[in-house]
Amino acid sequence: MDYKNAGVDIEAGYKSVELMKEHIKKTMRPEVIGGLGGFSGAFSLEKIKNMEEPVLLSGTDGCGTKVKLAMVLDKHDTIGIDAVAMCVNDIACAGGEPLFFLDYIACGKNEPEKIATIVSGVAEGCVQSGAALIGGETAEHPGLMAEDEYDLAGFAVGVCDKKDMITGETLKEGDVLIGIASSGVHSNGFSLVRKVFDMSRESLETYHECLGCTLGEALLAPTRIYVKALKSIREAGVTVKACSHITGGGFYENVPRMLKDGTHAVIRKDSYEVPAIFRMLAKEGDIEEHMMYNTFNMGIGMVIAVDESDVEATLSAIEAAGDKACVIGNIEAGEKGVTLC
Repeated sequence: MDYKNAGVDIEAGYKSVELMKEHIKKTMRPEVIGGLGGFSGAFSLEKIKNMEEPVLLSGTDGCGTKVKLAMVLDKHDTIGIDAVAMCVNDIACAGGEPLFFLDYIACGKNEPEKIATIVSGVAEGCVQSGAALIGGETAEHPGLMAEDEYDLAGFAVGVCDKKDMITGETLKEGDVLIGIASSGVHSNGFSLVRKVFDMSRESLETYHECLGCTLGEALLAPTRIYVKALKSIREAGVTVKACSHITGGGFYENVPRMLKDGTHAVIRKDSYEVPAIFRMLAKEGDIEEHMMYNTFNMGIGMVIAVDESDVEATLSAIEAAGDKACVIGNIEAGEKGVTLC
């Protein structure tokens, strides 16, 4: 008896590392010390010495049951973007710059080519966010997971000067809410999505005119990364007063998290067009409107609050970063919470 007969192939692990190295190279930053393969990833903090009061920010998350779609479609090159996005968007939401990322892949059986493809998506997410991929782990779990199954999660660390943190402390009545467009369902609500739609390969590969693509393509579209958009706003000289990453819990859970006591967010549902995938979800699943806004991002992946005088500069900065945005509401005095009207 040996480890391979027990279900863990050490040689496959070595091959996975070799295959993923070419993708990881694309994510390197000058601060990375050493190469891949050590027991820990090293990252120099030399560049943050000029900050008055540097603050480290962290985020950890996974892709939820969205990985099931990747398995059904046997398409694994974008799910890694989702893992990175879920972590770095939270860091950017607090005003931080993502520095580095680590991934964790648990699988029933290590198939080196598949693992490398997953990591290629992780690397792409790191490139989009400017984070270095400095380490990770691939763990075989025979007997716990089916051979063709896997799960993916990650952890990111970022930094910002304390004076530049987005805290909501200066939020006031009259401030304007700007919504930055999502790329689709992102990585939340897929347990409900999988109840609504037939998850067979045939169903997911069916083209829908209203979507302009197959159902699988619409659902598997990777989570939008907003690091560049937030950076562009900052470089335009605009102060983001408050920010909310619209993830699990939709608008009703996430928007109040950006508010301070005594402020109330009012969002106008008719201020933008809800993407077709959400309309299709609501219709096919007979999901009432409140539940839709309480589960999904409904086409808005990030909500930011700025002074009324900064609206045009903010919209221009977001557009310059390659994202789309529009004014979706405003801040009023009142009980901390959100009203969608």
